[in-house]
Amino acid sequence: MGNDTVTALAGRQAVADETEDRAGQALPRRIRTPRRPRLWFEVLLVAMSYWVYSLIRNAVPEQRTKALADADWLWQVEQRLGIAVEGTVNHAVNAVTWLIVGMNYYYATLHFIVTLSVLVWLYRRHPGRYAATRLTLFATTGAALLGYYFFPLAPPRLMTGGHFVDTVTVHHTWGSMASGDLKHMSNQYAAMPSMHIGWSLWCGLTIFTLASLPWARVLGLLYPATTLVVIVATANHFWLDAAGGALCLGFGFAVARLWYGAPPHTPPVAVAGAESGGAGAHAP
Repeated sequence: MGNDTVTALAGRQAVADETEDRAGQALPRRIRTPRRPRLWFEVLLVAMSYWVYSLIRNAVPEQRTKALADADWLWQVEQRLGIAVEGTVNHAVNAVTWLIVGMNYYYATLHFIVTLSVLVWLYRRHPGRYAATRLTLFATTGAALLGYYFFPLAPPRLMTGGHFVDTVTVHHTWGSMASGDLKHMSNQYAAMPSMHIGWSLWCGLTIFTLASLPWARVLGLLYPATTLVVIVATANHFWLDAAGGALCLGFGFAVARLWYGAPPHTPPVAVAGAESGGAGAHAP
């Protein structure tokens, strides 16, 4: 084989290697570029993800003895920190029947309704930001599952000693999957972290960052703040459970930033076409 032939073959191999390298780099870049989502894929993904989340959360051993011991320990920690006022809030709000009943229904319903509504709003109005923001929510929820497994925690309403009122039982409202007739359908000892706070913060920050109407942005901020009052007043969570939910959300934001190379609410320029409904490729 002549030198010219060897040189030609080597050149072809180098071109092939370079093409393969470019293809290998293009695939991760394409996967990581937020694009206009497909409706069928997103509906299926959200439904499957919530099913898996519920399955894993409720499959975690309840460990009642350890959960109650952890609740006592956390309550003592809050007393040392001077923030153990959940009992005062619980009893004060429980004395106003219409208010606590409303909070029971708030706790049971808005957690799901608002979160799904924000996902739909993102899909319709901000498709280029949808994938990264959805990843933040999923990573937040995944981190919460680790908390349920490694730190089983009884909510205040299940603590011994009569310090707290289970407002659902007292007022006979459907206010929690972990109270009344529905308590056997859910793990009652998965209070840390609070996903009512994790999800409501996700909703609130998303609305505040992306909404154009001032009143909508204000409502975005009020939603997690109101949720914090509700979870404490109904004795479903401690203050520190809320802090745990916020930490999980921070983890979710970090995951989205690492994957997409930018915060979920400030996507790369590459998604500008998708944002305006332009010719961006359709991909989940």
